[in-house]
Amino acid sequence: MIKKVAILGSTGSIGKSLLNILASDKKNYQIELLTADKNHKLLLNQAKKFKVKNLIITNKKSYEVLKDKLKKNKSINIFNNYNSFNKIFKKKIYYVMSSISGINGLSPTLKIIKYTKNIAIANKESIIIAWNLISKELKKNKTNFIPVDSEHFSIFYGLNNYESSSLDKIYLTASGGPFSNLALKNFKKIKPNQALKHPNWRMGKKISIDSATMINKIYEVIEAKNIFNINYKNIKILLHPNSYVHAILKFKNGLIKLIAHDTTMKIPIFNTLYINQSKKIISKELNIDVLNNLKFKTPDIKRYPMLKLLKLLPNKNSLYETVIVSANDFLVEFFLKEKISFSNIQKELFKIIKSKEFVSYKKKVPNKLEDILNLNNYVRLKLLKKVYKSADVN
Repeated sequence: MIKKVAILGSTGSIGKSLLNILASDKKNYQIELLTADKNHKLLLNQAKKFKVKNLIITNKKSYEVLKDKLKKNKSINIFNNYNSFNKIFKKKIYYVMSSISGINGLSPTLKIIKYTKNIAIANKESIIIAWNLISKELKKNKTNFIPVDSEHFSIFYGLNNYESSSLDKIYLTASGGPFSNLALKNFKKIKPNQALKHPNWRMGKKISIDSATMINKIYEVIEAKNIFNINYKNIKILLHPNSYVHAILKFKNGLIKLIAHDTTMKIPIFNTLYINQSKKIISKELNIDVLNNLKFKTPDIKRYPMLKLLKLLPNKNSLYETVIVSANDFLVEFFLKEKISFSNIQKELFKIIKSKEFVSYKKKVPNKLEDILNLNNYVRLKLLKKVYKSADVN
């Protein structure tokens, strides 16, 4: 039986990796929907290659260009927003990959849950700032959730036949990014092109900077807390330069599991699609040299001051996480434009999230999508005024 799938964000790295996997199994899968923001050329090429009937492209200009190209092609339906899901899906499909980056991925993720039996979510912001809303939709629509991040998929896989309540501790590994050996005195001189050179992973610009500052690992701690319902005090971060082991699970019964795989997102993506299936993927032989030299160590807070965020996080889901994500998104954008320094990403972030106004959001729960979107806009506007006003931010 043909299984229908949809990919939100098919022109990004996760989407392209999934399409490469599906290319070798076209007889078992049919792609019902592909989406993108601006890249209409790649989206159309993907649609033609996989014979996709439905496309969503959210950028208005790109939508008009693509619409004009397809005006004589009646076999492809093109839409400009995610309110068209009800026109595309007449019944539940088998699988959705949600891989739109940033807060922009939250709304379509929430909207598509009811149209799929299984959803793999690579959009970490959604899990961080709206897990209570997502989990509610998952339960309401009886949709299975699978995490895509290599760390969280590793935990998910390692928990096979175990309840999360059996966990004593979770250890998330971090490569340390491009500046693990850089002298601290040189951090003020870091330029965007340096911060984008991750030693192990090929990623987009935003996530590469987040990895360099280590906030990406803070995000993963929040995700792990939400997904697996475990206290922050039981989640630890370990530096692991080789990025071979992705998570370590210590169980209350004394057993310890190390989940390792090649440094490629293809493996967790592959396994979210073929979950509980005996499907083989081509991978490298076991790397004994790396296993004999794992070199785990605790990260230095002086080198990674973002780690101080861990002491500020509320134990329950709140709008405070939205403040953190929104402020960081804005500051990373400004760093990439070279309007603020690398060190000031962390300094300016802490100034705003420690302010009395925003600390109050620790006690506020997001009850609907609009609560998050409105706060995101407010935080960005607040920072825009502040950064332009400040004379010492550079």
